[in-house]
Amino acid sequence: MYDISKIREDFPILSREVYGKPLVYLDNGATTQKPRSVVEAITNEYYSVNANVHRGVHFLSQQATELHEASRETVRRFINARSTNEIIFTRGTTESINLLASSFAESQMQAGDEVIVSTMEHHSDIVPWQLQAAKRGIVIKVIPMNDKGELLQDAYKQLFSEKTKLVCVMHVSNVLGTVNPVKEMIAEAHAHGVPVLVDGAQSVPHMKVDVQDLDADFFAFSGHKVYGPTGVGVLYGKEEWLDKLPPYQGGGEMIQSVSFEKTTFNELPFKFEAGTPDYIGTTALAKALDYVTAIGMDQIAAHEHELTQYAMQRLKQIEGMRIFGEAEHKSSVISFLVGNIHHLDMGTLLDRLGIAVRTGHHCAQPLMQRLGIEGTVRASFGLYNTKEEIDILAAGIERVSRMF
Repeated sequence: MYDISKIREDFPILSREVYGKPLVYLDNGATTQKPRSVVEAITNEYYSVNANVHRGVHFLSQQATELHEASRETVRRFINARSTNEIIFTRGTTESINLLASSFAESQMQAGDEVIVSTMEHHSDIVPWQLQAAKRGIVIKVIPMNDKGELLQDAYKQLFSEKTKLVCVMHVSNVLGTVNPVKEMIAEAHAHGVPVLVDGAQSVPHMKVDVQDLDADFFAFSGHKVYGPTGVGVLYGKEEWLDKLPPYQGGGEMIQSVSFEKTTFNELPFKFEAGTPDYIGTTALAKALDYVTAIGMDQIAAHEHELTQYAMQRLKQIEGMRIFGEAEHKSSVISFLVGNIHHLDMGTLLDRLGIAVRTGHHCAQPLMQRLGIEGTVRASFGLYNTKEEIDILAAGIERVSRMF
């Protein structure tokens, strides 16, 4: 039994008002709200366990270290990684991808080598490769898509060459909601001997993820999109790959020994975790993962699928509605425009009705160019959203439309 009322009670912010209207929070693709257990974990650790982790002989340091490493195990279990050595804590998906782009290109690529990305990628999976292209002369190839927002798999297969070194693809589009067939895409890449990085920022909050089943070589996600704190994320990498790659940053924690002549790097995963980690954030991330696990990822996915289907049906009844992204496999994101109303105007006026949506290009300007538009209004759903909130959204859109 999916008890939505009980779930919503765990999120105090959902009971507040905005401009005298009950808050309808539909910006979960940008960040999710946090349950009490996550906020309490942050407060409790600062008040009772706060000490820097690793190497400390005193009680608080050892206790903080135990919590930090227990969080790594929670993440390992959540995505079914083989070992905690494969779980690297970062500041989020963006840093995870930048880490991989830097370390992978430095050690595995040379001028003329190719990386394959898709038309729908977030800027954080485009710009890091452009930086490497400028620095090392690597080549970026792009998987095209159809008008429904589905990647063209036959075209994808044609992009591989003997120069292809890596494929980078998002699991779920943050604009279109498209759920890409990453398992099949990984298998295709592996048939060419090419590893794959999956951007899981928009999949981990909404569906069960098993990195071993996917056979992903690398997988990145952010804590704040899965009901955890900001500023903490994860890069998963197969151990055999992480062993090959050089460190991303230098400093404390990532070394075994340092002299002015030579530095020996630490073992995994610490080789990639220079400096003091966000050990408070990792504890809170683990609490967030425990929270969604207790509800059940399959139950969350079913609830959000029902919401998305209802919203698609409801919004299509609105005159002038244009929805971008109608893939057969679609997650809980709906991007739209209505008539000639600018997305910023629509978002601003919905905000005055207490409805929080996101407007703009959503860090996906190449995708906007493919769609022939500047930006959209995006409503994105989470485990605590309801059909009643979708009705309020639809009524709000209709009200704004009448004003124009």
